[in-house]
Amino acid sequence: MKTILLTLITCILFSLPAIAQNDDVQNIDIRLRPNRSFTETALAVEDFTAFEGTKLLKADSIIMIRMAEVIRNDLAFSPFYKIVEFDSLYMRHMELEIMTLLGWNQLGAEYVIKGEGEFRRNEITFRYKLYSAVTGRIFARGKFRSPVNNYRRLAHTVANDIIYYLTGEKGIFDTRVCFISKRTGNKELFLCDYDGANIYQLTNNKSINLSPCFDPEGRKVLFTSYMHDDPQLYQYDLVSGDIDQLAAYPGINSAARVSPDGKYIVAALSRDGNAELYLLYRDGKIKRRLTYTNSIESSPCWSPTGKEIAFTSDRTGSPQLYIMDIDGVNVRRLSYQGSYNDSPDWAPKGDEIVYLSRVNGRFNICTIDITGINHKVLTNRGNNENPHWSPDGNHIIFSSTRTGTKEIYIMDRFGFKEKRLSTGGGNSNPAWTGYIR
Repeated sequence: MKTILLTLITCILFSLPAIAQNDDVQNIDIRLRPNRSFTETALAVEDFTAFEGTKLLKADSIIMIRMAEVIRNDLAFSPFYKIVEFDSLYMRHMELEIMTLLGWNQLGAEYVIKGEGEFRRNEITFRYKLYSAVTGRIFARGKFRSPVNNYRRLAHTVANDIIYYLTGEKGIFDTRVCFISKRTGNKELFLCDYDGANIYQLTNNKSINLSPCFDPEGRKVLFTSYMHDDPQLYQYDLVSGDIDQLAAYPGINSAARVSPDGKYIVAALSRDGNAELYLLYRDGKIKRRLTYTNSIESSPCWSPTGKEIAFTSDRTGSPQLYIMDIDGVNVRRLSYQGSYNDSPDWAPKGDEIVYLSRVNGRFNICTIDITGINHKVLTNRGNNENPHWSPDGNHIIFSSTRTGTKEIYIMDRFGFKEKRLSTGGGNSNPAWTGYIR
């Protein structure tokens, strides 16, 4: 069973669809600034067809329908785009047998995605074109191949390609999420697609596992586990399925985060009494102690440059956010609003930190500039915690009790377009991979 599971995970993580070069394409520049003052760009995704001169079997047609839906959902989740739906009443009113680019433009679409596929043996060959609904010009095109049973990942890859041409940035639709779930009766590690599909159980040690985080390559998950009674730091290899012990110092070994260059780990250890922050080598050996206080230091995270660390400390009497240099000096307080602030995560673009804060008696997800200004509350239902940025910095993943049970949610960086990923309750501690390579 373990061999089959590892084979499936390895296939999903590292079997990228083949990508052809995009030639003879008009370059466009419609990049948007991250604020809510913009108008979302309207996109239409037509139902996909067969290559000219070929036909689709019924099962193949169903896959093409599902691929179109995945791409629509991906693009609609971006903060900057909305999907224009097909309108059959408009077709009848205009006496159209097929939808035209002009028709899509009349419905409000600025760009239209057309796609076609061919199925041979157990492989899909898929082509798409991105059209201007106004001029009819082709702005992007791509050709991809994938095993039939990996069609969802193929659809995510197409959506990523479209996002790249529209924004100049990588899409997040091929990334993964690791989280803790009690669905088996114990707190075990699980892995799923960014949209909650393809859930796999990683650990089965029938213990308490906490605080997963990915290494920069997205191939290993660090986590704290009580599998050997005491809270120790471990590493799960997503390729081999091996679990290695990294740190088993006396007391608590927790909240590990890997530096952006992959060389170091920052973690909270209580080996000298109260919880302090330490810089470790990747093999778990201590390089240096970073904090020296009589308070509790926890929840460290790296800046994108790897030169600074944000963390939580109750040195002033309540948990607040602080930033220090990688050698533990130049400590400065970041948060002043709220009596309880914790779980910071530094935005990939380096401009903001997301964290949880007690607001009006509830825990909510907030953001603050690294200068300490522009404090924003993004949630307002239930208790919310464990926030982490997506690799593109345009989305946030977190856990929430807004429906009565603790579940995993994602939203855009402005607090809109929320989407629930998990069901069943007891789901927490989400972590988002970087881009899979």
